[in-house]
Amino acid sequence: MDESVSEAPSGAVDVTDADRELSPGGEASAYTAEDIQVLKGLDAVRRRPSMYIGSTSSRGLHHLVYEVVDNSIDEALAGACDRILVTVHRDGSVSVEDNGRGIPTDMHAEQKRPALEVVMTMLHAGGKFDSDSYKVSGGLHGVGVSVVNALSEWLEVRVFQKGAIFQQRYARGEILGDVDIVGTTSKRGTLVRFKPDPQIFEETEFKYDLIAYRLRELAFLNRALEIRLRLEGEGGTQETPSWEREDRFLYEGGVQAFVQYLNEGKTPLHPEPIYMSREREGFAIELAMQYTDSYVESIFTYVNNINTVEGGTHLAGYKAALTRCLNTHALKAGIIKDPKDALSGEDVREGLTAVLSVKLRGPQFEGQTKTKLGNSEVKGMVESIIGEDLTDYLDNHEAVARLVLEKCVSACRAREAARKARELARRKSLLDAASLPGKLADCSERDPALAELFIVEGDSAGGSAKQGRNRRFQAILPLRGKILNVEKARLDRALASEEIRTLITAIGAGFGSGEFDVAKVRYGKIVIMTDADVDGAHIRTLLLTFFYRYMRPLIDQGYIYIAQPPLYRVKKGKQEWYAYDDAEMEKRLAEVGRTGIMLQRYKGLGEMNPDQLWETTMNPQQRMLLSVSSEDAAEADRIFSILMGDQVGPRRQFIEENALKVRNLDI
Repeated sequence: MDESVSEAPSGAVDVTDADRELSPGGEASAYTAEDIQVLKGLDAVRRRPSMYIGSTSSRGLHHLVYEVVDNSIDEALAGACDRILVTVHRDGSVSVEDNGRGIPTDMHAEQKRPALEVVMTMLHAGGKFDSDSYKVSGGLHGVGVSVVNALSEWLEVRVFQKGAIFQQRYARGEILGDVDIVGTTSKRGTLVRFKPDPQIFEETEFKYDLIAYRLRELAFLNRALEIRLRLEGEGGTQETPSWEREDRFLYEGGVQAFVQYLNEGKTPLHPEPIYMSREREGFAIELAMQYTDSYVESIFTYVNNINTVEGGTHLAGYKAALTRCLNTHALKAGIIKDPKDALSGEDVREGLTAVLSVKLRGPQFEGQTKTKLGNSEVKGMVESIIGEDLTDYLDNHEAVARLVLEKCVSACRAREAARKARELARRKSLLDAASLPGKLADCSERDPALAELFIVEGDSAGGSAKQGRNRRFQAILPLRGKILNVEKARLDRALASEEIRTLITAIGAGFGSGEFDVAKVRYGKIVIMTDADVDGAHIRTLLLTFFYRYMRPLIDQGYIYIAQPPLYRVKKGKQEWYAYDDAEMEKRLAEVGRTGIMLQRYKGLGEMNPDQLWETTMNPQQRMLLSVSSEDAAEADRIFSILMGDQVGPRRQFIEENALKVRNLDI
C-alpha cells in the first residue's frame, strides 16, 4: 500500500534522555580507518549466496536493499544521520543515500589500501565490530555491504566527505578502478547504487510496496528519522528524472505512532497508547501498548531494529511483567477477589496491540529463521523495567486500568467457556483427527508432504472437484456458504461454528496459539479454490483471516495456496485453449484468429466439468497456484483488522486506494 504519512499522533510524549542517546542528533565519536576491523575475506559469497542472505529468491533480493539501508540506520543510531533516501531506478538498480559520516576513505593501516575499498570488498569489514564506532548495530545477517557488492552485476559507491566526492566502481565484487575524487561537495554521507546479478537471483525486479513496508517500519522504530522512497518513472532524463511514486516516512511519535497505525480498523479502549522508555547499563527499551475491542493479540518485537518474529527472551520478559502487574492491580482494586482466580497470560493479552523495541550490544539470535532473541539476561531486565513502569502507570491511571481489567476478566470467562466447548467437542470426537468430517473426501496418501487439501465453495464445485481429482493425493473439503468472521468473534464462538470445526478436524493440527502444532498438519498443500466473483473473494478473505489468526504457521511456513482457475476457454475446431486473464486471451486470439472461435467466460468453478477442472486447476503439471505468504507481519495484521474489523472508515479508505488494482473480478 502507498503511504505518505508524516504526522505525529496527538498526545505524543516528549523524547526522554535515553531516547536522545539512541536517536539522530547526538554527538558521535570520530569514525576513521582505524575503526575498520577485518575479520574475513569475501570468499565463496557468489558460490554460496544463501549462506549470507538467506536465499536467492525475492526475499534474498530485497535483503540486499535492507543490508545497505541497515548501514545508514546504524549511522542514525550513532547520532550521525537523520535522513535516508532510497530510489528504485528504471534500469533495475537501487540506490541508498544518507547524510551520515560517510564510509572512511583514508588508508587502512593493516590492509594498506583505502578503508572504503576494504569495506566494499572484504566480508565482515566495518565499524560494527568496534563498540566505539557503533553502540548497537542492526541487520539480521550483518554481513555488510561487501556481500551486496559480490552479488551485484555492478555497484557504485560515492562518499561525500571532507569537501570531496570519493567514488569507486565494481563488477560482481571485482574492483574496476581506484578510489578517485570525482568532484567537490558541501554535503556529507554515503551513496550506494547497485544492480543485482541475474546470474545469482531467480528474479531481479524489486517490489516497491515490499521495500516501503520495511522502510515504514524502520521509520516508526527510529523516532524522527526521515526515510524517503522513490520509484523512477518514464519520461524523465538523467538530470531531471520523473518519479512514478514517492513516499516519505517520518514519525515523531515513534513506536506510539506505530501502535496507532496498527490499530486502524480497531476501536481503542483508551485514547493514547501506554508508553515507556528507559536505558540501563547500555540496554535500551521502548514499549508502546494499547488495548482495543479486538479479540486477538498483536505483539511485535524488535531487537536493534530486527523484527524478531519468533520472539525470544525480551518477549518472555514482557509477557511475564504484563501478567504479574495486571493480576496484582486487579487484586488490589478488588476486581479479582481470590488469587486462585488469577488472569492467565492469554486473558491479559486479548485485544492488546504492542510494539516492544530493545537495543543492546551483542544480541544472540536462534530459532529456525534466526529471528528469536536468545540472550538470557534480557528477560530479567525487560521484566524488571516494564514491571516498575507499568505498575506506576496503572496506579496513576485508574480509569484506564479498570477498562483494561474488565476486558481481561471478560476474556477469562470466554476462555473458560471455550475450554468447556473444546472438551465437549473432543468427547463427541468433533476435534479428533481419527474421526474425520463426513463432507471431507480424503485421499489415500498418508505422507503429508505429498498430500493436498482443496477447500472449495459449495457442493456444486465440490462435486466436480471430487470427480476430477487424483484420489491418491488430493482431498476435497466443500464448505457450505461463508465461514464465521473470526476477527469479530471470540474463541468460544468460533468453536461453536460447524464449518470452523470441520476445518480444524480436516487439517488435524489443533487450533489457536496455545494448541496448534504445524508438525501434525495432514496436508503439505492447503489450496483455497473459490469462484472469481465477489462472494468467492469474500470466502477467500474469511479463510485467510481464520488461518492467520488461529493457524498462523500455515501462512508463515508456506502451506496455503490459492487456486488460479482459467477465466476463458477458447475453442476453434477440435482445438481448445485456456486463458487465465484478458491479456492471455487476447494474445491467443491474435495467434489463432477471431473467425470460427467459440469463447467461453467462466464465472464459477461449477461451470467446468470434472475433466476441465482437473486439466486447468488441479493437475500439478499444468495448474497455476498462488502461494500465500506474509513478508511483513505487522502490515498483514493491520490489513486483516481493517478488512474484517468493525470500523467502516479505514476499510472504505483501503478500498478506494486499492480498487484500481483489482483485475478479473465478477461483481
